[in-house]
Amino acid sequence: MKSPGFRLYAIAYLLFLYAPIILLPLFAFNDSKVIAFPLSGFTTSWFATMWEDQNLWNAAQNSLIISTTTAIFATLLGLFAARASTRFNFPGSGGALGLIMLPLVLPEMIVAMAMLAVLLTIGFPLSIFTIILGHVLLCTPFAVAILSSAFQSLDRSLEEAAQDLGETPLSTFWLIILPLVMPGIISSLLICFTISLDEFIMAYFLGGNEPVLSTYIYGQFRFPARVPAIMALGTILVCLSITLLAIAEWFRRRGIAKSGGTDTGGFL
Repeated sequence: MKSPGFRLYAIAYLLFLYAPIILLPLFAFNDSKVIAFPLSGFTTSWFATMWEDQNLWNAAQNSLIISTTTAIFATLLGLFAARASTRFNFPGSGGALGLIMLPLVLPEMIVAMAMLAVLLTIGFPLSIFTIILGHVLLCTPFAVAILSSAFQSLDRSLEEAAQDLGETPLSTFWLIILPLVMPGIISSLLICFTISLDEFIMAYFLGGNEPVLSTYIYGQFRFPARVPAIMALGTILVCLSITLLAIAEWFRRRGIAKSGGTDTGGFL
């Protein structure tokens, strides 16, 4: 039985959750330096201001390097962990997988502070590399979750049949398993890239003097006159994130359908 009260609650919850995102493009195209209603008129000048900011481009370049590298390494680590957890049974496998997934439940600030303390203790300089280390730590559990679902949906008889026909375990993985889980790999890459691009706390604690998009945006809010241009940047980032998530979900569902599995839920 459908409850009108539950429906109203769901609508109110979604409005509360997404209203701030809806406001981003409104103020990004608003012809006023003041972020407030009523709106003054339509303009695209804030996008031009954003485009001409060289500091923004430097931060964006660093963020692209960090996000791309993070996505690759987190997906590789997730691939190994997911394969081991779904294919092999060995002592301590549950505990090892639990430790890998632990960053999902630990407060991110605590993890960042712990990493900062360790890096400072050993005298390791803060840089883009240390941000990548932190982001890989955070993104690997997401990669494991995505790729575990991809491996679990595989029919193990395909692997057994390939080995019966003379393939080695390595060639079976390369020729049979990897193509079947490729949609999951692409989905993991896109999700990890999006998470790394938007992540702030690790970048703030571990970045040193290296600017990235998240810390750049945080710093710009100290200057009210620059806030509309940040709203324009935020609008672009939201559109980019939604697009990447939609593509990742499409690849995830395509991989499940290709392997003959059942979709039990996803990102969208």
